[in-house]
Amino acid sequence: MLDQQTTDLELLIESLESSGGLLDSSALEKVAETLSILFGVKTDEVAVLKVAVKHKSLRFVLPEKLSHIGTIPLSSATALAARTARERKPDLINNFSTARHANVFEAVPLGRDPGELIQKIMSAPILDGKQIRGVVQISRKAASLAETGPDFTQDDLRALVSLSPALERMLNLCKAE
Repeated sequence: MLDQQTTDLELLIESLESSGGLLDSSALEKVAETLSILFGVKTDEVAVLKVAVKHKSLRFVLPEKLSHIGTIPLSSATALAARTARERKPDLINNFSTARHANVFEAVPLGRDPGELIQKIMSAPILDGKQIRGVVQISRKAASLAETGPDFTQDDLRALVSLSPALERMLNLCKAE
């Protein structure tokens, strides 16, 4: 089933590439939906960030609502996305709510109860060869760890890492920073 859903993402990106132009809100929502199905999460638990080389930061592509809020400096010592980009290594944390982390973007209302925070998260670099292009994160949000659902596994993390080529192609269709 995972292979089929991975193929679905690749076909979606291929379709978006062939339509030409930049990704619009509808196309971004389709990407979020495809990733959410792949990992059994809600669409607001899918994040894709693009490196803004000029500003030495990461900018949200998904959720689109966060793209207008601000950026994450690549030098941030507390942002998992920045660490993932700097180290170019994937990570999974099944007790994220207890880890020291930047939570500015968690405070942005995305239609959830404000008490529902990221409890579990996977983070993987989006690479073009050795060059960092962005970061993809899949999370599970809830009011408490007990309500969150299953832990992410190393198989889940490997699946997320395998999506890097398709997501790198998707980032090429996003507006320049």
